[in-house]
Amino acid sequence: MKNIFKTQIQVRFRDIDSMGHVNNAVFFTYFEEGRKVFFLKISRGSGFSLFPFILANIGCDFISPIKLNSLVSLEMWVKEIGNKSFVLAYRLADQTDESATFATGESVQVCFDYEENKSIAVPIELKQKLSEYL
Repeated sequence: MKNIFKTQIQVRFRDIDSMGHVNNAVFFTYFEEGRKVFFLKISRGSGFSLFPFILANIGCDFISPIKLNSLVSLEMWVKEIGNKSFVLAYRLADQTDESATFATGESVQVCFDYEENKSIAVPIELKQKLSEYL
């Protein structure tokens, strides 16, 4: 059984489009908010300096619309850890019915040295922390 990270997502009024549901682009913001909370948790509040990466790719499969009154939770886990990158998986679920899924997605993060402007190997400390959610 994999360790799954969970956090609540607050649906904001501004997230709703003219069709009465959360706009498709906002789902990526929900994934981003989840990454923020996830990395703050595994860094134990030491900030983002332990996580030198860039977002290389992201995708989302839209399954069911999210409405303004929806109670949403985001589940995240690590799908894969490579030499220079790692893949995160996402599931936006209905808090009132955990079997109901709004969307699923994946993102690829590449570890990066901003001073050298090049990709680097996944740091050992980061690999250890990510492995807890693999």
